[in-house]
Amino acid sequence: MLHPGEYAVQRRTGLGDGSRGSVAVGADVPAVAAEFLADRRLAVIAAVDDSGTPWIGPVTGPPGFLAAPDARTVVVDRLPGAGDPLAGLFGAEREIGMLVIDPPTRRRMRVNGRARRDGDGLVVRTEQVYSNCPKHLQVRTFRDSPPMERKVAPAATTLTAAQQRWITAADTFFVGTYADGLGVDASHRGGNPGFVGVLGEGRLAWPDYVGNTMFMTLGNLELEPRCALVFLDWESGDVLQLTGRARVDGDEDRAAAFPGAQRVIDFEIGEVVEITGGLGQRWEFVEYSRFNPR
Repeated sequence: MLHPGEYAVQRRTGLGDGSRGSVAVGADVPAVAAEFLADRRLAVIAAVDDSGTPWIGPVTGPPGFLAAPDARTVVVDRLPGAGDPLAGLFGAEREIGMLVIDPPTRRRMRVNGRARRDGDGLVVRTEQVYSNCPKHLQVRTFRDSPPMERKVAPAATTLTAAQQRWITAADTFFVGTYADGLGVDASHRGGNPGFVGVLGEGRLAWPDYVGNTMFMTLGNLELEPRCALVFLDWESGDVLQLTGRARVDGDEDRAAAFPGAQRVIDFEIGEVVEITGGLGQRWEFVEYSRFNPR
């Protein structure tokens, strides 16, 4: 099915005719993808609540917590934890975007479809399955750590000074987008620390670097500005979830102030959720991607 948002962005940039992007993605989980899933510890999922508000957050577990028992099914042996805005959303089937990453190798895979709760986990009926290039992913290694105490801070509508520092120091975040009738998508954004600009307690901006030219994130934003972000504190295991509205700024002069940027994305914060220990894992930094603009 042609995605009109992706098509519009491709035409505007001169990088496609609508034949690439989600329209060209298959629904089956190849055998090599099933093997990849079985060894991973970390996935990020995105969904939209009943009010139309999107959220994105991590689900984690030991190798084996993700599995593909057949070519159209992915099983997640975990649910979003207490306090996560995604918790409780999958009692009835709904659209889901999932990004599974392996920080040590920079490999990543996207799985979009429809998910429902099954016991203490999720069953996803796949509609789009594909791998991504490793560009802008930082290398990290898993670090064993004792179980983490989980604490959920009261929801807020603006960032604290500490949260602003967290975002300014980040080299990675994840973005969840959607468009009515076209599904939900979870994607990765990375760069050297400082690539996300904090413009105040309620506004962020980040550069849009050269990617795979599928424009699945920008295509959704073309049709629906509501989106969600999540920042992980890889060392402490804390999680910062944001939902709000994004606007794509194609002004070339503004983009020139961000090395390597083709355009700039502005984000207005609607709600903030911080969960201490929300990741349930710790990862040790190794090196930045060589593709990160300096």
